[in-house]
Amino acid sequence: MHFGFQYIVLILIGLGGMVWGVPAAHRLRAPLDAAAAGAVLCGVVLFALGVLLLFIPHFFR
Repeated sequence: MHFGFQYIVLILIGLGGMVWGVPAAHRLRAPLDAAAAGAVLCGVVLFALGVLLLFIPHFFR
């Protein structure tokens, strides 16, 4: 079985976005809390994409 270990970077960036964004969305004021919530959403997407491509590297081919 072949793993795409280069996609671990996507997982780490996604985790970073989620870890930073969840507390920041509650801590920041009005216009910036929406940006933090967007960072959480992007983090979830990057994390899920990274996990998918880690285990199935040629998924989109």
